[in-house]
Amino acid sequence: MPIYVSASASRSGDGSKERPFKTISQAAEIAVAGDEVIVAPGVYREWVDPKNGQVTYRSETPLGATITGSEQISDWKKAEGDVWVATIPNSLFGSFNPYSTPVAGDWYWPVKALSLGEVYLNGKALYESANLDEVFNPSSESASWEPENAKYRWHSSQQGDFTVIHANFQGADPNIENVEINVRKHCFYPSKTGVNYITFSGFTVKQASPQWAPPTAYQEGMIGPHWSKGWIIEDCEISDSRCSGISLGKYLQPNNENKWTTKVTKNGTQNERDAICQAQSEGWTKESIGSHIVRRCHIHDCGQAGIVGHLGCVFSIIEDNHIHHINCRQDLAGAEIGGIKMHAAIDVIFRRNHIHHCTRGLWLDWQAQGTRVTQNLFHDNAPPEGVKIDSTYKLGEDIFVEVSHGPTLIDNNILLSPYSAKLCTQGLAFVHNLIAGSFTSVGRGTDNGVTRFPSPRYTPYHIPHKTDVAGFMTFLHGDARFYNNVFIQQDLNPELERALQADALMFETQPDSARFAPPNTVPGTHPYDGYPSAEEYFSRFEPIQYSQLLTETLEAEKSEEDLKRIADMFSRDKYYDHLPVHTGGNVYFNGAKPCDRELGSNEDKLHHVDLALVEKDGKFTLETNYFGFLSRDLSQTVTTELLGEAFEPEQPFENPDGTPIVFNEDYFGEHRAVRPLPGPFENAEELERALNF
Repeated sequence: MPIYVSASASRSGDGSKERPFKTISQAAEIAVAGDEVIVAPGVYREWVDPKNGQVTYRSETPLGATITGSEQISDWKKAEGDVWVATIPNSLFGSFNPYSTPVAGDWYWPVKALSLGEVYLNGKALYESANLDEVFNPSSESASWEPENAKYRWHSSQQGDFTVIHANFQGADPNIENVEINVRKHCFYPSKTGVNYITFSGFTVKQASPQWAPPTAYQEGMIGPHWSKGWIIEDCEISDSRCSGISLGKYLQPNNENKWTTKVTKNGTQNERDAICQAQSEGWTKESIGSHIVRRCHIHDCGQAGIVGHLGCVFSIIEDNHIHHINCRQDLAGAEIGGIKMHAAIDVIFRRNHIHHCTRGLWLDWQAQGTRVTQNLFHDNAPPEGVKIDSTYKLGEDIFVEVSHGPTLIDNNILLSPYSAKLCTQGLAFVHNLIAGSFTSVGRGTDNGVTRFPSPRYTPYHIPHKTDVAGFMTFLHGDARFYNNVFIQQDLNPELERALQADALMFETQPDSARFAPPNTVPGTHPYDGYPSAEEYFSRFEPIQYSQLLTETLEAEKSEEDLKRIADMFSRDKYYDHLPVHTGGNVYFNGAKPCDRELGSNEDKLHHVDLALVEKDGKFTLETNYFGFLSRDLSQTVTTELLGEAFEPEQPFENPDGTPIVFNEDYFGEHRAVRPLPGPFENAEELERALNF
């Protein structure tokens, strides 16, 4: 049954087309399975709490209906200069006042004391100041990616039953302009779990104050299914969340809620393992959780993440989204930031997304098992030129895969940021990518950074295509495959080069001062120098015939090679060696470097390759001459069979339904030749097409 809503109705009716409800919440109270809630254009200042599943919520005009967590404030008083003051009754906020609620949670690293509040001038968020003096005497922020905008400042205080906000509007009159403040946590979010199969289509959603969302806490967003199954979030514009825009994340576990921050006696990694095991006993299964779709959404200007998720994101599809300017104010810091930040992205597909100008593009943390990242465009996921970079540790990358055993498949992507991938992980396959940035942290970053004792991180792997935990293991590194990729060295911006020189000097004098370094800016597989080939690695694991070994040991004369072979067969060291690296068909330009055991690849030292990403009218194209120097001679069709199994879970690089993959389609879905061109494009003519879908 259709149920109609219109903000412009003279008064609320019965939900019919002739007498629509005035708020979406009224429709959400009565909508049941099979109903469609049709929302007319207008601004809806409410938290919609859907009560029942199997309901479609649709904006009648695409992006015409706006759900916002903010309220307009128009009674500002002049304080001094460009600073104005508003006195707001706390009754406006009800039980949740974002201005008296600090941003807090596990893995949040406070730069300064900040609240969940926001102030917006004509839709643009101002910067919160920790003290009033900064409002009256504002300065630019060197760490911000928009340093001059940081002069727009605000500060709040509690005075009796009122929230008092001072704001520097830099000459604008807030009683004439549109000034809004955050009031609500959510815009469209069920308060209870298990509200399954909701479709949410075509809305503008903005300006709300969900809390910081770590994996060891209740993960909330402006929009989200709240531990349900089968949601579709499509064709929406989502912006200006204080923390996360969409959450596909974890439910509340009262005995494990920000336990690292609040109880402190267990390390956060142990709390994370506890949360995963507890979830298994509380219904975390493919039958009841996950399988969401987020598609064709425009997500931008959120403080923590565009999309966040842990456990609840399993078996989902994230496709055709445009995600940008996430965490660009740099006022929030911590280990849960990115255009997309996912823990346990089991069998999740990320395809045809355009992700740029984010502190970190896509962060796959723990259990990226069966995860596929394909046909995405990544660029400018690093501070823009002119912004001070005080340490490359703070410099993001296009993709970060952390402490996962795989299989994690990264194919047919364009990776153009200075750092293409941070790889503190194993069980990887890179196939047919264009990679114009470096790999960092290879072989590092998988312990807890303790200096006095060993502190390896043990993370789970799962029965293939299920949530059931099959085991836990630390990291041997390697177990990586690189086939038919094109690596190109680009010029670096001067500020990044300066920061790299400073970091290089630090690591020269303090080599153990960080888990993730030393810095590397040269693209290619060379960080895997010294890793064994598959033949070298697996030849050490012959079945042990103890009677034969005993006889050989007792023989009087043995060569040095025999003694080494016998000792190696008895030794357990081989079980802790780096896992092998597999290569073939890769091409290297402009000084990009292969690893020392690279096979069947071409390091082109003769030609200089030009590479530029060009934007015109919102469409991005590549300008490059590298096609003139490519050959099909060393490439081969890549398949699931060629890639083999990720070592620890013993799972092939395959589709979520367990069927094999033949990589015979390129970035645009064009069919590849039997001997394909390296990189994401099968022919040069494709460069005339826009890369962003």
